[in-house]
Amino acid sequence: MLSSDHAETVRATLPAVGANGVEITGRFYSAMFAAHPELRHLFNQGNQANGEQRQALAGSVAAFASHLVNPDSGTPFQQMLPRIAHKHASLGIRPEQYTIVGRHLMSAVADVLGDAVTPEVHAAWSEVYWLFATLLIAEEARLYQEAACDPAVPYTPWRVVDRRDEAEDVVSLVLAPAAGGEVPAHRPGQYVSVAVTLPDGLRQPRQYTLSRAAGDTLQITVRRVRGEDAAPDGAVSAYLFDHAAPGDELELSRPFGDVVLDEEEAPLVLISAGIGITPAAAIIDHLAAADAGREVLAVHADRSPRTHPLRRQIAEAGARMAGFRQLTWYEEPGDAELGEDVRPGRIDVAALPLPDKARVFMCGPLPFMREIRRGLLDAGVSDERIHYEVFGPDLWIR
Repeated sequence: MLSSDHAETVRATLPAVGANGVEITGRFYSAMFAAHPELRHLFNQGNQANGEQRQALAGSVAAFASHLVNPDSGTPFQQMLPRIAHKHASLGIRPEQYTIVGRHLMSAVADVLGDAVTPEVHAAWSEVYWLFATLLIAEEARLYQEAACDPAVPYTPWRVVDRRDEAEDVVSLVLAPAAGGEVPAHRPGQYVSVAVTLPDGLRQPRQYTLSRAAGDTLQITVRRVRGEDAAPDGAVSAYLFDHAAPGDELELSRPFGDVVLDEEEAPLVLISAGIGITPAAAIIDHLAAADAGREVLAVHADRSPRTHPLRRQIAEAGARMAGFRQLTWYEEPGDAELGEDVRPGRIDVAALPLPDKARVFMCGPLPFMREIRRGLLDAGVSDERIHYEVFGPDLWIR
């Protein structure tokens, strides 16, 4: 709970902080990396370059402050906190690193807002930051304990035992613990961080959904990110696509992630686009073995059949399920056989045979998920039954 005198200060200055949030976080990251270059190995430099990480941090801090001074604002704080904590746990974020972040973040606030940052304003926003940090530290400690993970050593070596082409620019890598032993416990929909050292010496982590788990192996599915509009190619995805081969070793974190399959018996609707199909593939594969009678509607959108990943895996798993149905939309159907279950264009939510009281999971680009969510709400699906996963910084709350 924010102290009452600080609450008034934060309420009064929140518009200014929010309006300048991206500039504040931009200065913050630049100053922090200059003082602590080792942290560049911890943060996704691709998201630094495209500005998404700055936007996500600014949005998160402003959303938390808004929640503190106006709990009835509708800010999705209860969704935001575990999502950030799971991402941090997959990276091995440690409590002492919050001190570094706090120091440079408050310095950036003062740099951008200048004389408006009086001692009272500085104290109020410092309290906001440390309340947020304390909640995250506690949640991350719980996650580390549950995963039996030492955040000082977040990665273990895994060996690539198989590589399979899935679609254009998409491969699946099947992995086994390099030292043997059991696959760590996980839930369908979770991800691991994969850390690689790039040719320039920069070590970079990226999160990949566990698209399948079988016996003593795990599978991740990687789409090679090709740069558009002068943006560079994805560094880690390109490295894995070009170099990862059977016999190679990769560094993986424990599985984390808060968007997971529940244990209730409600019908499921899984809606995905592009490589966002990976959580759906994991859920379908799990249910085919553990709960084959559950009603599942899988809805996918892709550019064309040649870019549609994991089709064979999902088809084989779905064939073992009594209540499974898949609908697919292709923007460029080409020679695909069109019909009731394969259609041209974009997903029409109004045309979906949504089961009553269904729980919906979405994964894909943010504009796609926002459009689908509007359609679901118009169709009568309650917001609390709609779940989403974002690959990269979570800009949903903006």
